[in-house]
Amino acid sequence: MKIVTTPSPAISVVVPAYNEAGNAANLAREIASAMEGRDYEMIFVDDCSTDTTRAELVAAKAEMPALRVIAHRHNAGQSRSVRTGILHARGKTIVTLDGDGQNPPADIPTLADALMRPDAPEDLKLVGGRRAKRQDSAWKKLASRIGNGVRKSLLNDDADDTGCGLKAFDRQAYLLLPFFDHQHRFLPALMKREGFRCEFRDVGHRPRGAGKSKYTNFGRLFASLADMIGMIWLNARARNPRGSDEV
Repeated sequence: MKIVTTPSPAISVVVPAYNEAGNAANLAREIASAMEGRDYEMIFVDDCSTDTTRAELVAAKAEMPALRVIAHRHNAGQSRSVRTGILHARGKTIVTLDGDGQNPPADIPTLADALMRPDAPEDLKLVGGRRAKRQDSAWKKLASRIGNGVRKSLLNDDADDTGCGLKAFDRQAYLLLPFFDHQHRFLPALMKREGFRCEFRDVGHRPRGAGKSKYTNFGRLFASLADMIGMIWLNARARNPRGSDEV
């Protein structure tokens, strides 16, 4: 993977996208509107889509200079797509949101400003979104509520809604975290494990505009159980020096 080094914007908005034809380019336009006047870039990572997602994004670059499109050669999943985008990102602050368009880009400044505020605690490295009025089916919301409750109880990560793709965090802090598939669901727990502070803010949520979800409730459940066991092991093996000093 070739990573280009060029002048750094303050914020890099990273969006994983897989088969999001009809969503991705419109989402890019909304991000551009929400970030107007700010020093930013947006990176869409196409995870080897089989529809017209990549073509639509490439065409949209002509109207949005801040848009960058990174293409996976093979499908690798959402967490790997997020990581690919962050590795290519030039900003110190990363903001992620899902490519399905259910996270309103208008909330990006809320999280980014909270993370970057002058009086923020020095160890604050992540501000996560919390979907206040989730626009999903009752069954999906119930499954998510149960899953979030179990995870929060076992991992003590203080997060009510890790399934929300809208998050702002420090790029260097993220690169210190162990990577594994489905990592994006455990970012608050991983940040806390590394000794960093996390905060959360209410954000909006809306119905999917086009396409369909890539996850099922049962598929997400089985993956989460295995990942939870791994996270419990990681937490049990953590040792934090609480900083270091050259002497």
